Amino acid sequence: MKLKSLFNVALSAAVAASFMVVGFATAGTTKITGAGASFPAPIYSEWFKDLAKQNNGEIKVDYQSIGSGSGIKNFIGHTVDFGASDAAMKQSEIDQVPEGVQLLPMTAGEIVLAYNLPGIEGLKLPRDVYPEIFLGNITKWNDAKIVAANPGVELPDTPITVVVRSDKSGTTFGFTGHLSAISSDFQSAVGQGKMVQWPAKNMVKGKKNDGVSSAVRQTPGAIGYTEYGFAKLSRLPMACLENKAGKFVCPGPEGGAAALANAVLPENMIVFINDPAGDASYPIATFTWMLFYKKNKSAELATALRKMVEYCLDEGQKIADKAGYIPLPESVVEKVRAASNNIQ
Repeated sequence: MKLKSLFNVALSAAVAASFMVVGFATAGTTKITGAGASFPAPIYSEWFKDLAKQNNGEIKVDYQSIGSGSGIKNFIGHTVDFGASDAAMKQSEIDQVPEGVQLLPMTAGEIVLAYNLPGIEGLKLPRDVYPEIFLGNITKWNDAKIVAANPGVELPDTPITVVVRSDKSGTTFGFTGHLSAISSDFQSAVGQGKMVQWPAKNMVKGKKNDGVSSAVRQTPGAIGYTEYGFAKLSRLPMACLENKAGKFVCPGPEGGAAALANAVLPENMIVFINDPAGDASYPIATFTWMLFYKKNKSAELATALRKMVEYCLDEGQKIADKAGYIPLPESVVEKVRAASNNIQ
């Protein structure tokens, strides 16, 4: 009897354990993989950690910051559940995805010019100066044009080292789009692209936004373009740039929001703000997009992706400012929310 009782207890425990395992498997976890732009990577990391916490681990997102160009490549190659790019996608790229593509702008940010000049804060760079720096035509920090814009500032006779991206980059696409919009010389000599041929001779390259920020920090006399949040995290000084209205605007949430106010989102969700109008507008702001398949591998995955988007539009936007990004205007949020229903 004793042995029989022990057997019954063991059998009951095994049955209960099996139910627990089945229950866990039924509840399950939907794992989502994504890859692409480094520009929004810091805020995506925060969003996806909080998303998992808020839904008790039912949705887990693994996002790899590999750059916009690689993100589009992986998305076209179907090695991820979603991609991410600051350069959106060209129609020729969209045509390579038989399931259909839904682009959704999820956040926005400022592309800043971080620099390494110890003791100099709030450097002003006119709009006829910083394109010339990246063209390699202005090569010293005490150039007459920079001095004239910064009266009372003791600028050193130091060579300017230009820091650019080494990888295919949506940040490069946004930055070169802006430079092309304000400088015909830059447009004809370099033009807009995810990867371009920079003519500056004294140049250093860095991979992703964090690589550029790191190179600027380590190189005296350097100036490089990177996302505001990365420069802020690295505690790098950032130049105040002259905008279309002729006003010098320093990077920050107010100038970024003023720039986004110029955006009118079309049906395909792609809009670039290469030279925003308005006295308060910071001159280089860009949306960054998530790339989704309209027809997904399963209904469960599609549901999880829509829940992820909803979180980003709702809770996610609340921390954008703190993380160094620009919260999406409500008009944009509503259009994105409606378009997310195309993820099936």
